[in-house]
This record gives sequence, structure tokens and C-alpha cells, in this order.
Amino acid sequence: MTPDSSDSASDSLPSGATLLRIFIGDADRHGHQPLYEAIVLKARELHLAGATVLKSPMGFGRHSRLHTAKILQLSTDLPIVIEIVDEPQKIEAFLPVLDEMMDGGLVTMEKVQVIHYRPHTERKA
Repeated sequence: MTPDSSDSASDSLPSGATLLRIFIGDADRHGHQPLYEAIVLKARELHLAGATVLKSPMGFGRHSRLHTAKILQLSTDLPIVIEIVDEPQKIEAFLPVLDEMMDGGLVTMEKVQVIHYRPHTERKA
């Protein structure tokens, strides 16, 4: 969740921020694109501070159907977790947008303490 200097996202976050965590499958779609991609692009368009997509090799959800990347049990719908961090009011404002994009899945929110939020600096070799 590193800011890009060309982004319009704010350069700082309050120490008390909110983590939005979205659990979906990699086969989920929004229109013509993968849902995880659509969510991250929409979060960026709305200038949220940062988003990360995590792909999991195994998981299960509400119906206890196992999704795995094991060769003998190939799944076409591996678990995906999207994490978005920003100020609580910006996360709250994003929820209706997210709701319109999702058909299923799990969405959680929690308070987090931001230790630092800054761009990478050029390091001399």
C-alpha cells in the first residue's frame, strides 16, 4: 500500500484509520473485468489512500466448499482478499459504491493504527 507520487491521494493518514477487507473469488466479475480489479481501480479513482489484492492458495466460505490451488483439486475460483486503508469517513463513503459492485462475498471493517504512510525513497547503492 505504497502511495505513488503521481496519485491524488493525501500524503498522510491519521493514526486512527479504517481497514476495509473484502473477501471474494478470483472468478467474480464486474462487467467485463475481474471484480478485484474493478474494486481497486474504483478505490483509486475515488482517491482512497491505498489498496492491496492478496491471492490465496486455499480457503472456504459460507457453503464450506473448499477452493484450492492443489493440482488434484483444481479450483477455478481461488480466494481473493482486497485490503483498503483510509480515513473512516472515506471508507464509509466507499461502502455504497462497493455494494453496487458486489453480488456476493464478505466485507469487514476494523480500526487500525497507521504507523507510517510514506513513499519509497531513492536509496544510494
